[in-house]
Amino acid sequence: MAVREIVRMGHPVLRRSAEPVGDPASAEIRALVGDMVDTLRDSGGVGLAAPQIAVSSRVVIFMVPPERADSEAVREAGGVPLTVLINPQIEVLDPTVVYRPEACLSIPEIAGVVPRPTRIRYRAVGLDGEPVEAEASGFHARVVLHEVDHLDGILYPMQMDDLSTFGFVSELRKAQEEQ
Repeated sequence: MAVREIVRMGHPVLRRSAEPVGDPASAEIRALVGDMVDTLRDSGGVGLAAPQIAVSSRVVIFMVPPERADSEAVREAGGVPLTVLINPQIEVLDPTVVYRPEACLSIPEIAGVVPRPTRIRYRAVGLDGEPVEAEASGFHARVVLHEVDHLDGILYPMQMDDLSTFGFVSELRKAQEEQ
Protein backbone atom coordinates (compact mmCIF):
# COMPACT_ATOMS: atom_id res chain seq x y z
CA MET A 1 0.00 0.00 0.00
CA ALA A 2 1.03 3.62 -0.26
CA VAL A 3 0.66 7.04 1.29
CA ARG A 4 -1.12 9.22 -1.24
CA GLU A 5 -1.16 12.99 -1.61
CA ILE A 6 -4.16 14.60 0.05
CA VAL A 7 -5.70 17.08 -2.37
CA ARG A 8 -6.73 20.45 -1.03
CA MET A 9 -9.77 22.67 -1.23
CA GLY A 10 -10.11 23.89 -4.80
CA HIS A 11 -9.26 20.55 -6.43
CA PRO A 12 -12.09 19.59 -8.83
CA VAL A 13 -12.65 16.11 -7.32
CA LEU A 14 -13.60 17.73 -3.99
CA ARG A 15 -16.35 19.77 -5.67
CA ARG A 16 -18.40 16.95 -7.16
CA SER A 17 -20.34 13.90 -6.05
CA ALA A 18 -18.29 10.72 -5.97
CA GLU A 19 -19.23 7.68 -8.04
CA PRO A 20 -20.93 4.70 -6.35
CA VAL A 21 -18.80 1.59 -5.92
CA GLY A 22 -20.08 -1.38 -7.93
CA ASP A 23 -18.06 -4.20 -6.35
CA PRO A 24 -16.98 -3.41 -2.76
CA ALA A 25 -14.94 -6.61 -2.52
CA SER A 26 -12.88 -5.95 -5.66
CA ALA A 27 -9.08 -5.87 -5.60
CA GLU A 28 -9.22 -2.26 -6.80
CA ILE A 29 -11.32 -1.16 -3.80
CA ARG A 30 -9.17 -3.19 -1.38
CA ALA A 31 -6.06 -1.43 -2.74
CA LEU A 32 -7.78 1.96 -2.51
CA VAL A 33 -8.75 1.33 1.12
CA GLY A 34 -5.21 0.15 1.89
CA ASP A 35 -3.83 3.39 0.49
CA MET A 36 -6.44 5.38 2.40
CA VAL A 37 -5.47 3.68 5.67
CA ASP A 38 -1.78 4.38 5.07
CA THR A 39 -2.56 7.99 4.16
CA LEU A 40 -4.79 8.50 7.20
CA ARG A 41 -2.19 7.06 9.57
CA ASP A 42 0.53 9.21 8.00
CA SER A 43 -1.61 12.35 8.34
CA GLY A 44 -2.62 11.85 11.96
CA GLY A 45 -6.27 12.48 11.10
CA VAL A 46 -9.36 10.56 12.19
CA GLY A 47 -11.14 10.25 8.85
CA LEU A 48 -10.56 10.27 5.12
CA ALA A 49 -12.77 10.10 2.05
CA ALA A 50 -11.59 8.72 -1.29
CA PRO A 51 -12.05 12.11 -3.03
CA GLN A 52 -9.43 13.51 -0.66
CA ILE A 53 -6.84 11.38 -2.44
CA ALA A 54 -8.29 12.34 -5.84
CA VAL A 55 -10.40 9.19 -6.30
CA SER A 56 -14.06 9.76 -7.13
CA SER A 57 -15.46 6.73 -5.27
CA ARG A 58 -17.99 6.57 -2.45
CA VAL A 59 -15.57 5.22 0.16
CA VAL A 60 -14.74 6.65 3.58
CA ILE A 61 -12.68 5.44 6.50
CA PHE A 62 -12.68 6.79 10.04
CA MET A 63 -11.91 6.02 13.65
CA VAL A 64 -12.61 7.63 16.98
CA PRO A 65 -9.67 7.46 19.39
CA PRO A 66 -10.83 6.95 23.00
CA GLU A 67 -9.51 10.36 24.04
CA ARG A 68 -11.77 12.05 21.44
CA ALA A 69 -14.92 10.08 22.34
CA ASP A 70 -17.72 12.02 24.02
CA SER A 71 -19.37 9.13 25.80
CA GLU A 72 -17.97 7.09 28.65
CA ALA A 73 -19.16 3.88 26.99
CA VAL A 74 -17.22 4.63 23.78
CA ARG A 75 -14.13 5.64 25.80
CA GLU A 76 -14.30 2.44 27.87
CA ALA A 77 -14.67 0.41 24.65
CA GLY A 78 -11.39 1.91 23.43
CA GLY A 79 -13.05 4.30 20.97
CA VAL A 80 -14.37 3.32 17.57
CA PRO A 81 -11.93 1.17 15.59
CA LEU A 82 -10.93 1.95 12.02
CA THR A 83 -14.11 1.53 10.00
CA VAL A 84 -14.61 1.32 6.24
CA LEU A 85 -17.89 2.54 4.72
CA ILE A 86 -18.60 1.92 1.05
CA ASN A 87 -21.62 3.66 -0.52
CA PRO A 88 -22.72 5.03 2.88
CA GLN A 89 -26.15 6.43 3.62
CA ILE A 90 -27.04 8.62 6.59
CA GLU A 91 -30.27 8.81 8.56
CA VAL A 92 -30.61 11.61 11.13
CA LEU A 93 -32.08 10.19 14.34
CA ASP A 94 -31.96 13.38 16.40
CA PRO A 95 -32.05 16.64 14.46
CA THR A 96 -30.89 18.65 17.48
CA VAL A 97 -27.88 20.58 16.22
CA VAL A 98 -24.64 20.99 18.15
CA TYR A 99 -21.95 23.48 17.13
CA ARG A 100 -18.37 22.22 17.42
CA PRO A 101 -15.03 23.04 15.78
CA GLU A 102 -13.98 20.97 12.78
CA ALA A 103 -10.85 20.79 10.70
CA CYS A 104 -10.02 18.92 7.52
CA LEU A 105 -6.94 17.36 5.97
CA SER A 106 -7.92 19.03 2.67
CA ILE A 107 -7.98 22.46 4.34
CA PRO A 108 -4.78 22.35 6.41
CA GLU A 109 -4.18 24.64 9.38
CA ILE A 110 -7.72 26.03 9.29
CA ALA A 111 -10.78 25.25 11.43
CA GLY A 112 -14.32 26.46 11.94
CA VAL A 113 -17.40 25.82 14.04
CA VAL A 114 -19.87 23.59 12.21
CA PRO A 115 -23.46 22.71 13.12
CA ARG A 116 -24.18 18.96 12.98
CA PRO A 117 -27.05 16.74 14.13
CA THR A 118 -26.35 15.01 17.44
CA ARG A 119 -27.34 11.45 16.54
CA ILE A 120 -27.35 9.50 13.26
CA ARG A 121 -27.55 6.01 11.84
CA TYR A 122 -25.25 5.06 9.02
CA ARG A 123 -25.64 2.17 6.63
CA ALA A 124 -23.04 1.04 4.15
CA VAL A 125 -21.22 -1.98 2.83
CA GLY A 126 -17.88 -3.18 4.18
CA LEU A 127 -14.86 -4.46 2.28
CA ASP A 128 -16.25 -7.98 2.56
CA GLY A 129 -19.46 -6.93 0.78
CA GLU A 130 -21.47 -7.36 3.99
CA PRO A 131 -23.80 -4.64 5.32
CA VAL A 132 -22.48 -2.26 7.98
CA GLU A 133 -24.97 -0.42 10.16
CA ALA A 134 -24.46 1.57 13.35
CA GLU A 135 -25.81 4.46 15.34
CA ALA A 136 -23.47 7.27 16.25
CA SER A 137 -23.66 10.37 18.41
CA GLY A 138 -21.36 13.20 19.38
CA PHE A 139 -17.88 13.20 17.85
CA HIS A 140 -18.47 9.80 16.21
CA ALA A 141 -21.50 11.19 14.33
CA ARG A 142 -19.60 14.37 13.45
CA VAL A 143 -16.70 12.44 11.91
CA VAL A 144 -19.00 10.25 9.82
CA LEU A 145 -21.06 13.24 8.62
CA HIS A 146 -17.90 15.19 7.75
CA GLU A 147 -16.46 12.33 5.68
CA VAL A 148 -19.74 11.49 3.94
CA ASP A 149 -20.10 15.18 3.02
CA HIS A 150 -16.88 14.78 1.00
CA LEU A 151 -18.65 12.16 -1.11
CA ASP A 152 -21.22 14.80 -2.10
CA GLY A 153 -18.70 17.53 -2.91
CA ILE A 154 -19.26 19.34 0.39
CA LEU A 155 -16.42 20.73 2.50
CA TYR A 156 -17.15 21.74 6.09
CA PRO A 157 -17.00 25.53 5.45
CA MET A 158 -20.04 25.04 3.20
CA GLN A 159 -21.93 23.77 6.29
CA MET A 160 -20.98 26.74 8.45
CA ASP A 161 -23.50 29.47 9.21
CA ASP A 162 -21.09 31.82 11.03
CA LEU A 163 -17.86 32.46 9.14
CA SER A 164 -16.51 34.56 12.02
CA THR A 165 -15.52 31.22 13.61
CA PHE A 166 -13.50 30.19 10.53
CA GLY A 167 -9.77 30.80 10.58
CA PHE A 168 -6.24 29.58 11.05
CA VAL A 169 -6.00 27.23 14.03
CA SER A 170 -3.06 29.17 15.47
CA GLU A 171 -5.01 32.44 15.42
CA LEU A 172 -8.18 30.85 16.83
CA ARG A 173 -6.12 29.39 19.73
CA LYS A 174 -4.55 32.79 20.45
CA ALA A 175 -7.96 34.46 20.48
CA GLN A 176 -9.33 31.78 22.81
CA GLU A 177 -6.39 32.16 25.21
CA GLU A 178 -6.95 35.93 25.33
CA GLN A 179 -10.57 35.53 26.41
